[in-house]
Amino acid sequence: MCGIVGYIGKRDVAPLLLEGLQRLEYRGYDSAGIVVTSPKAAGLRMVKAKGRVRDLEAKVPARFKGTTGIAHTRWATHGAPSDVNAHPHMSADNKVAVVHNGIIDNAADLRRKLEADGVEFLSETDTEVLVHLIARSEAEKLEDKVRETLRVIEGTYGIAVMHADFSERIVVARNGSPVVLGIGEKEMFVASDIAALVAHTRQIVTLDDGEMATLKADDFRTYTTEGTRTTSEPTTVEWEAASYDMGGHDTYMHKEIHEQAEAVDRVLRGRIDDRFSTVHLGGLNLDARDARAVRRVKILGCGTSYHAGQIGAQMIEELARIPADAEPASEFRYRNAVVDPDTLYIAVSQSGETYDVLAAVQELKRKGARVLGIVNVVGSAIAREADGGMYVHAGPEVCVVSTKCFTNTCVAFALLALHLGRTRDLSVRDGKRIIEGLRKLPAQIEEMLKQEEDVKKLAAQYADARSMLFIGRVRGYPVAREASLKLKEVSYIHAEAYPASELKHGPLALIEPALPTVAIVPDDDLLEKNRAALEEIKARSGQILAVAHQEQEKADHTIVVPKNEDELDPILMGIPLQLLAYHTALALGRDIDKPRNLAKSVTVE
Repeated sequence: MCGIVGYIGKRDVAPLLLEGLQRLEYRGYDSAGIVVTSPKAAGLRMVKAKGRVRDLEAKVPARFKGTTGIAHTRWATHGAPSDVNAHPHMSADNKVAVVHNGIIDNAADLRRKLEADGVEFLSETDTEVLVHLIARSEAEKLEDKVRETLRVIEGTYGIAVMHADFSERIVVARNGSPVVLGIGEKEMFVASDIAALVAHTRQIVTLDDGEMATLKADDFRTYTTEGTRTTSEPTTVEWEAASYDMGGHDTYMHKEIHEQAEAVDRVLRGRIDDRFSTVHLGGLNLDARDARAVRRVKILGCGTSYHAGQIGAQMIEELARIPADAEPASEFRYRNAVVDPDTLYIAVSQSGETYDVLAAVQELKRKGARVLGIVNVVGSAIAREADGGMYVHAGPEVCVVSTKCFTNTCVAFALLALHLGRTRDLSVRDGKRIIEGLRKLPAQIEEMLKQEEDVKKLAAQYADARSMLFIGRVRGYPVAREASLKLKEVSYIHAEAYPASELKHGPLALIEPALPTVAIVPDDDLLEKNRAALEEIKARSGQILAVAHQEQEKADHTIVVPKNEDELDPILMGIPLQLLAYHTALALGRDIDKPRNLAKSVTVE
């Protein structure tokens, strides 16, 4: 959550920081702030504003010059959005400024001790504790002041620190919240996301937990919080600045929905092995002997990634005949689960930094489990912590709600299921069948997107609903769950997903004309069972929107989806429901790319 960007060099820093904040606004957008200085300046200058980055930009004075600066766009955790609670936070003598992502768990205790010593707090944030601790440190070097402070901190942080007495440097540190350095030509950048860096450099260094760095205009060095030097070689990121542009679309969500055919082609590229009707997944670090030793698969994710994991678990069971299930990582990490040495654990995260997933991975690794990561961001924390894994190659996803990354993650699971199946008992014929189905996906997605105008008309009819019910059976149930989440995330309409087979066990009490039902009806061996559920709803005067492979007689409206292999159908059936959520939100005038109360990368608990 939240976005950090910093710069040190020779350029005028304020425009650079404001541009970086604009690119990071999807990580938090209830307030923003900026601090700048230069070697010749008398001290630090700060401007903060409640609201969006544009509100901050309007407050920055014309003469706000500097060559060093840090900035932040906030997603509130401690204290309501306000000018005072916005970051950066500055010490009373205007010498120390800090921006912070994460949560300081012992902030209340530290605050009480500082107040007892006469410190006056201006904000309600946990971050202000850091500022006062650094300012009160008697250490001579800025690095030592920060290190001394971090020793008494409990919790997660990604921080950047400036000090008026050390204007030639920025000190940064990471524990559980991403910090990325950008290496330029006689200039250095820091950010919480490479989105803020790629317009200026593609050479990056990603800090590990427990690591710090000092940035100067012509140099950087990394070291642990204990002071031991570390070796960090820059890597080149594959994404370019143009990847973050809207490309002629009105919103990022619309752009990213329409990028899915190309994105799916990218995740398949170079991975299919026609000779043996299987796939090449060298990054798994899992040879055939290891794969055959797997007795169970447990998939962990949060939100959309969890739903993709549910689809993945079904694919693995169907194609590889290995027992598999998915569980929210936020629950798994707290229930003291039994960790089985014969179980393969798979961590799923778009950002690769989702805190609950990362914490689950670390706990599993501590207990000796084998963990694979399925992530979108190269070099992210989960990718580094895992024993192996797959990148889904969806490209940058800027909209807070996930669309193309969900689809690519499901395709990645199909590849993994095929790989595991072909090391076991999946026949060459079935392997070839799945490969042919995978190759059809990009064209079928394009075909599906051509129905957008029809879906838009349907969305206008359902936009007045106060609540909607989504149902599906077996393969269709995770699709219903993801579609329900998309609708409520972006349109704010209450939505609930339920297994179609459970209708008689409670939810039928809700059915009435004012509660539309979206039914996932694939043309598979459960078709007649699903049609029976539609009969039950129609008998109680419920409205029905079916997503199916053929028109459904009992439905008021049907969105017809191209047919693929049964195992792959869920991937396609989610596409029109993304469009439904999008156009419902558009009809209601919602802020589609930045839904209220949400942020893109959830790096706090």
